[in-house]
Amino acid sequence: MAKGLTAGELRVEDQEALVQKLKEAKEELFNLRFQSATGQLESHGRLRAVRREIARIYTVMRERELGIVTVEKESSDG
Repeated sequence: MAKGLTAGELRVEDQEALVQKLKEAKEELFNLRFQSATGQLESHGRLRAVRREIARIYTVMRERELGIVTVEKESSDG
């Protein structure tokens, strides 16, 4: 999972890529929580960052669902 994803970077991704990134982020969050519970977590700030990435992905998906932001496909003519 790439670190520091911005909403702008997520908006250019297609739906399948967003779902994949969401799955990866949720898996990472699970692993970080497990490490935290067992006292092995080294970077507590990463927990916050992953939660925010998940929120950004959900926000972009919801924007598309409501039609607020649409995916602009690059045209190959020109």
